[in-house]
Amino acid sequence: MWYVIIGRDHPDSLEGRKRARSRHLARLQALCDAGRLRLAGPFPALDSEDPGPAGFTGSMIVAEFADLAEAEAWANADPYLAEGVYREVEVLPFKPVLP
Repeated sequence: MWYVIIGRDHPDSLEGRKRARSRHLARLQALCDAGRLRLAGPFPALDSEDPGPAGFTGSMIVAEFADLAEAEAWANADPYLAEGVYREVEVLPFKPVLP
């Protein structure tokens, strides 16, 4: 089943994002390589592709997992959580319709 993972950042967490980014992306790449990643990306704090020092307010991932428990375990092991970037993570079942 597909799940949406939404991580919401702590204020002023850009430096933590930078420190953990390569580890965060490596986990996403592993999902992608397994054909289990549909979409992933951050929410810029400004209406801009590159928000600069304003940073980001969170991230969204849409990925396939066996069940909710597996999706939650994967989300809770994210380097952004360990680095203190995310203040909370929400995992929701998702049913893709389009495209």
